[in-house]
Amino acid sequence: MEYRTLGKTGIRVSRLCFGTLTLGPLQSNLPLEQGADLLVRAMDRGVTFFDTADLYGTYPYLREAMHKSGKRPVIASKSYDYTREGMKKSLRRALAELDIQSIDIFLLHEQESALTLAGHRPALEYLLEAKEQGLVRAVGFSTHHIAAVRAALTMPEIDVVHPLINMEGVGIVDGTAAEMLAVLGELHAQGVGIFAMKPLGGGHLIGKSEEAFRFVLAQTCLDAIAVGMQTEAEIDYNSALFSGEQPSQAQGEALRKSKRRLHVQYWCRGCGNCTGHCPQRALKVLAGKATVDEDACILCGYCGAYCPDFYLKIY
Repeated sequence: MEYRTLGKTGIRVSRLCFGTLTLGPLQSNLPLEQGADLLVRAMDRGVTFFDTADLYGTYPYLREAMHKSGKRPVIASKSYDYTREGMKKSLRRALAELDIQSIDIFLLHEQESALTLAGHRPALEYLLEAKEQGLVRAVGFSTHHIAAVRAALTMPEIDVVHPLINMEGVGIVDGTAAEMLAVLGELHAQGVGIFAMKPLGGGHLIGKSEEAFRFVLAQTCLDAIAVGMQTEAEIDYNSALFSGEQPSQAQGEALRKSKRRLHVQYWCRGCGNCTGHCPQRALKVLAGKATVDEDACILCGYCGAYCPDFYLKIY
């Protein structure tokens, strides 16, 4: 496994980051033991970096995996909270549910621009205080927007950014992959740690997964890349690729055929709660039921958290 240091943070991580969203209730909703065993399998293959979030509901998997393995990997989490008190509760919840005294990285979730960053300033100020207290090692934000990355160029307090990037720019809201990489290059040159998300564009690039992974691995501004995994085969394939090995042809073919989709249960009552929480605007209510634009959907799964009846699932 290749390892990098996240910018100037001093935090050393595996280039492959395990994105745990895929394990929890917003996606596959695996039993606790099964999900924890997958995380331990990744640890055994050299993965030392795991991404989660307050929204994901995957803290229990990580806690169980740490207890089973006896290992303490680098953990990044994030929260949508924009108030000081809200962020304080989110951080305390993460520490309690993970059963740890401090967390490596804590981020503002899904920032869009300098304007949203300003609106979340009280939450960021709390995280900066928590960093001084030793509860957090590094702070920053996640984003699907180039504008937010550009705003970070004038924010020296930002340690880490978690942006969406893939070879075709699938999911980038306000520009192209080349434009995103240009700003990320500037930010990385300033010493900000960068770990990317959605290298397969939420499944759109599964048919050319090896090419897509090699694209992000070739970008020197990306210290690590978060990849959602939910099977042993995916862990073995990705860990081999990120270790510089050549996965077997049969393994690659099997994974390229495993395209996932966002499914709306047929009894959806069309309340519309999900539509306002889709960063890609891929959901609409038509004929009294939520419908998905599969070309726009990047399988982030966030919509599922806002469905009062749990009618949205990715599988």
